Amino acid sequence: MTFRVRTFLAAFVSAAFCLMLAAFLTSRSVERQLLDRIEGTLIAEARLVAQLLSTRAPATGVQELDDEADALGESLEARVTLIDNAGRVVGDSAEDGASFLALDNHGARPEVVAARQRGLGVVRRYSTTVETDMLYVALPLRHQSLAFVRLALPLSDIEQQLEAIRRSTLAALAVALTGALGLAWVTSLALSRRVNAIAAVAKRYASGDLSSPLRNYGHDEIGQVARALDDSVHQLGQRMTDITRERTLMEAILAGMAEGVLVVDERGRVQLANDAIRTLLSLDGTALERHYVELIRSPHIAAQIEMALSGESPPTTEVSPGGKAELILLATTTPMVTAGRRGAVLVLRDITDLRLTTQLRQDFIANVSHELRTPLTAILAAVETLTDPSLDRDARQRFLDVVRRHSARMDRLVRDLLRLARLDAGQETVEVVQCSTAELFAQVTTELADALAARHQRVETHVTPAGATIAADPAKLHDVLGNLVQNAVHYASDHGTITLSADADGERHVLTVEDSGPGIPDADLRRVFERFYRVDRARPRDPGGTGLGLAIVKHLVQLHGGSVQAANRPSGGAVFTITLPSTVRQDRGLSRTQSRSGST
Repeated sequence: MTFRVRTFLAAFVSAAFCLMLAAFLTSRSVERQLLDRIEGTLIAEARLVAQLLSTRAPATGVQELDDEADALGESLEARVTLIDNAGRVVGDSAEDGASFLALDNHGARPEVVAARQRGLGVVRRYSTTVETDMLYVALPLRHQSLAFVRLALPLSDIEQQLEAIRRSTLAALAVALTGALGLAWVTSLALSRRVNAIAAVAKRYASGDLSSPLRNYGHDEIGQVARALDDSVHQLGQRMTDITRERTLMEAILAGMAEGVLVVDERGRVQLANDAIRTLLSLDGTALERHYVELIRSPHIAAQIEMALSGESPPTTEVSPGGKAELILLATTTPMVTAGRRGAVLVLRDITDLRLTTQLRQDFIANVSHELRTPLTAILAAVETLTDPSLDRDARQRFLDVVRRHSARMDRLVRDLLRLARLDAGQETVEVVQCSTAELFAQVTTELADALAARHQRVETHVTPAGATIAADPAKLHDVLGNLVQNAVHYASDHGTITLSADADGERHVLTVEDSGPGIPDADLRRVFERFYRVDRARPRDPGGTGLGLAIVKHLVQLHGGSVQAANRPSGGAVFTITLPSTVRQDRGLSRTQSRSGST
């Protein structure tokens, strides 16, 4: 049932009920007033008859009294009955002849008894004489032959008058109900239109269109409610806009954070999780509304959240989720109270690189100290021996050679350290020219001819037509190849072969250095470019090397915008692959962050 129909029925039923109640009460009131007026008139006429009979000359015969009653009844249009002291009817306007003589004694009639006792008797009852309901009024009078006069009026006459009143009332009620019907319909139509207009605006608001409509809601209660709702919706819309803007800003900030953020409510259900924490904790699927115990496998982090939810402030802890030693996280959990409800905010910071950098720095200091201490110890020992005056010429020369050799080693170490420092600071740039790869290979081979001959090793070169020339800084590329070949000479077996190759595919140049040595253990392949890293710690370091050659190779290749990889050949031995772009920027240099990144 629609609002319009309900409004119409409510208005019409209310109006109809009120009109029918008013008609009923009016009809009853008119009936009562009519009956009271008829009764009063009949009483007045009875008093008039009583007074008239008391002042007339007394009639002596029954016939005369009956004729008198007939005359009075015709004048008053009512039944007139004359009764003597014994209760006998001595005159009646409604009866004549035999029927008159057959009338019963009226001394015990209720109206006569009431007149005798109270001076007035008014009774409505059924008359057995005329067989109809009658209104009787009896009065005592002063007369020689008469004791009471009684007037009677048939109620059927009164009922006819009342029926006319009822018909008029029903006609008026029908007209009023018709008017009420039309008025209720018009009222419900107008009200329904206003409500439908408000509902249409509400639907538009619900669809997201919060623009203010050009509509006059009126000044009654419905208009006030509509305006209040309209204002409330626009205020809520503005607040939702502000909340959405703030939430978008917060999500953008959280998405751009390197730290992982996880927010849980007092039930332990996740309310917010940014992308960083999904990556750090390896979360799959949606995390919202899930319990943090289902997502976090680290007991230390779970214990932090539990303490924060209880209102405590747990200390910051370093953890490795899932037992991954290569991932170190700094976990900080803070209790949160919003709108009287507790919660917790977990922040995870990846400090793996920081710990690795710290470890590398410590290892670097230890390695530098070790590399410097070894030649210094030898030099000090040789110098102390040289102070012996009994030392012969040949022995003195041997110790001087020791001092010269270890001094040269320290000099190379310091020069390599200084070069790495320049590379880290981005102070070296490339001077790109077109150079011949065959000539580069030949120069490197010539410089290391003595080392190759000492171990009876040979060098083979393979240069394709596409790789015959390369755009690079020849001096720096020479240093790269020299370090790699020198490394191959040291680790390759005696009488082995070192292969140098060059090729290109249009977008990049590929240079490879292969040896026939034992190769590199798989666990050490990703660390061979670290400073001072030794693949085989049980094997003594090349006394001529500094342990920084491969680190310098990596930085020089990156300075050209390329990459270098270490791998093992299927047939045995190590292979170093250098990949360079076909074009290199003249002013290209490593940034401080890039140059300090660990090798992989």
